[in-house]
Amino acid sequence: MADSNFIDYVKFCSRSGAGGAGSVHFRREKHVPKGGPDGGDGGRGGHIILRGSSQLWTLFHLKYKKHVIAEAGKNGEGGRRKGRDGQDIILEVPLGTVAKDAETREVRFEITEDGQEVILTPGGRGGLGNDHFKSATNQAPHFAQPGEEGIEEWIILELKLLADIGLVGFPNAGKSTLLSSISAAKPEIGDYPFTTLVPNLGVIPYRDDKSFVMADIPGIIEGAAEGRGLGIRFLRHIERNSILLFMIPADADSIQRQYDILLGELEKYNPELLDKKRLLAITKADMLDEELMEQMKTDVPKDIPYLFISSVSQYNLDKLKDMLWQAINH
Repeated sequence: MADSNFIDYVKFCSRSGAGGAGSVHFRREKHVPKGGPDGGDGGRGGHIILRGSSQLWTLFHLKYKKHVIAEAGKNGEGGRRKGRDGQDIILEVPLGTVAKDAETREVRFEITEDGQEVILTPGGRGGLGNDHFKSATNQAPHFAQPGEEGIEEWIILELKLLADIGLVGFPNAGKSTLLSSISAAKPEIGDYPFTTLVPNLGVIPYRDDKSFVMADIPGIIEGAAEGRGLGIRFLRHIERNSILLFMIPADADSIQRQYDILLGELEKYNPELLDKKRLLAITKADMLDEELMEQMKTDVPKDIPYLFISSVSQYNLDKLKDMLWQAINH
């Protein structure tokens, strides 16, 4: 995992810029013996801003940023000249990024749209110059406001993949093979558990130049919600998928039992996941004949649309895409 470029969690210190101080200054003009106050305002401190980018898929570019520090605002000057604002720092993040307070774990906001900008840590306000404090009773104020301090805080960014379809299943259920068969994604595939150590996204082409996005989530094992195996590290990616495609191999001891276990793990992690639309693909159907398929239908969950498929022989893959497209658009 350490060598993977898929990074979906980063923690860093975010420090916005302090505001510049207001100026204490009086006009000095020829033949004007007592010019009034004309101190300018201080500039605002730089913000730390998150911006959504559809071109990014991970938080890898932020992995080694432990401190993000924005510039302070400049002090005001005479002649009502305002100090320059501190330069903002804009961090581009993939869509589906959630910003949290590292201490309280409170969710601040989510980035879900390309180009969306949200201030993560606001810069300090610039102080007012003495020009603002003149009055009939105080025509020569010898004071101005200092700038506000910047904010220093620890922030956690978590990525939850945004996809139309999320693949849910045990290791070796054929999720990576399906994704590589119907999209241009090329996840590593092997005959051993936990082949997929990172989520993979694939764009699935459909009729009339339409397409949808599918996410291959690493295999769930019994006890994942309690942290066994890869644990809940990747269960959070399932939260963002609008439809869950459960995948159970035809050679499973019991399709119903595997389905119940998968459903139970999702419910333990987040009961709201059960509100999502669910479909079932019974994989490795190239090993079956029509008679066996009929016999196996008695072991299929009753409350879910299902289809026998084979990614290797391409059996029913077009029907599967039709079923997924219908589910997305209804």
